[in-house]
Amino acid sequence: MAMAISSSLPCSLLMAALMLLAFITEVHGITRHYDFNVTMANVTRLCGTKSIVTVNGQFPGPELVAREGDRVVVRVTNFAQHNISLHWHGIRQLRTGWADGPAYITQCPIQTGQSYVYNFTITGQRGTLWWHAHISWLRATVYGALVILPKLGVPYPFPAPYKEVPIIFGEWWLADTEVVVKQALQTGGGPNVSDAHTINGLPGPLYNCSAKDTYKLKVKPGKTYMLRLINAALNDELFFSIAEHSLTVVEVDAVYVKPFTVDTLIIAPGQTTNVLLTAKPHYPGANYYMSAAPYSTARPATFDNTTVAGILEYEYLDFPSAPSFNKALPLYKPTLPALNDTNFVGNFTAKLRSLATPEYPAAVPKTVDKRFFFTVGLGTHPCPANTTCQGPTNTTQFAASVNNVSFVLPTKALLHSHFTGLSSGVYESDFPVSPLTPFNYTGTPPNNTNVSNGTKLVVIPYGTSVELVMQGTSILGIESHPLHLHGFNFFVVGQGYGNYDAVNDPAKFNLVDPVERNTVGVPAGGWVAIRFLADNPGVWFMHCHLEAHTTWGLRMAWLVLDGSLPHQKLLPPPSDLPKC
Repeated sequence: MAMAISSSLPCSLLMAALMLLAFITEVHGITRHYDFNVTMANVTRLCGTKSIVTVNGQFPGPELVAREGDRVVVRVTNFAQHNISLHWHGIRQLRTGWADGPAYITQCPIQTGQSYVYNFTITGQRGTLWWHAHISWLRATVYGALVILPKLGVPYPFPAPYKEVPIIFGEWWLADTEVVVKQALQTGGGPNVSDAHTINGLPGPLYNCSAKDTYKLKVKPGKTYMLRLINAALNDELFFSIAEHSLTVVEVDAVYVKPFTVDTLIIAPGQTTNVLLTAKPHYPGANYYMSAAPYSTARPATFDNTTVAGILEYEYLDFPSAPSFNKALPLYKPTLPALNDTNFVGNFTAKLRSLATPEYPAAVPKTVDKRFFFTVGLGTHPCPANTTCQGPTNTTQFAASVNNVSFVLPTKALLHSHFTGLSSGVYESDFPVSPLTPFNYTGTPPNNTNVSNGTKLVVIPYGTSVELVMQGTSILGIESHPLHLHGFNFFVVGQGYGNYDAVNDPAKFNLVDPVERNTVGVPAGGWVAIRFLADNPGVWFMHCHLEAHTTWGLRMAWLVLDGSLPHQKLLPPPSDLPKC
């Protein structure tokens, strides 16, 4: 919003005009413009140089900053040789599904030489989110922080930190990740795992020839810092800890939580966590590793079992300009949980609670219009005729599914097909609301592990109150699956291990202060129950945020129909919407 104010106005009128402008800005926000140019850049890590896809030549990509209520306009121009689309992970996109970003779901990808403007308003959200590529595996290098500050004059519901610092976890492959995923799909086997984890794009001292590529955070004694943690890794949930320092969790997925203090936390791909780090009161004469390492119950060699470290160092107040890192000082390392410590994960997630205050209520649906029960897990496809595969057996290839449907991406965008009424041959509206063939989900797996293929959607009316139970399975091993729902936040009302008990488990649901988020881990060998109000018309992707599992088909979509009132209807598509 622009407003011209003449400096020749009388002082009282000028002050009134400035106050009016401040009021308008506070109520309606401002428009923030960003230019994102998708280009190739040469980057060296682990003594190897490769050409990667970037935004504006930066790795990680540029930080996008806005306030609650702002309109954000991002012009994306694709100068790379790959088709691209960008997703603003966790943004509600109320009535603006065209700006959500997943390729072939809400848009066709932006082709080489083309551009597209993502245009959306941040409504009722503040905190840490992130943006990333949402096509194939390009998000391996195309990602960045999305910081939403509170409205002007609105404080945090905790003491304001001295400084705020984004910490983005990632993964690095020496190979081209597009070649990695293509090879896996050709062989039917698991994709090659990454060669390193990274903090803000840097692998750090625990990897080969990477000491010079170490993220370092310099702090002042006694000051409190807010770390905006983002897990942008493709395939690894991560434990995170800072040696001899505690972390106070104050927010997850851009929603405030009741603060609690831990030495170590767990963060899944797609999730964000804001923590307060209070530096020691006096110069400690030591440095401290900030370490992240994977949590996984999968078979060895199917994930990157390495540890990334950054370094927390203290400013010496007597000599603030002294060299930033003193090798002579002792260096302390944190002790992280065992890589398969599911009990730790369960105990940590159980501590997450919404504030549930008048300012920040937990608007969890108390009644339910429609209930759904989805199994999520791995499975198989038979090998193509006259070939051998590198899947679980030499006659099968890896697959993954929701309710035994392995989702096939269409060649036309689902949202446009729905909006124009030309859905025939693009998708079907008969996604199963529960497993067609029930079995002992966390017990001995069935002999037949094959899954079906399809492009199926769940169709629900606007305003439907939804309860969804997601049940992990033991097929090809128990694993945690971080499920991300586009277009909505949801409340995590219950979770447990073993098979969900529809008779007894609902009595234990938390309908008072459940945590609200956009990405939740389905516990390894267990289940999670969520509730949300379908108040956002459009087509909304839901998928595992472990990229390997999504590639194998652990994904589906919800179609929320228009409501009867004007503000309950999907806006028409922008004129520059890419074509397939």
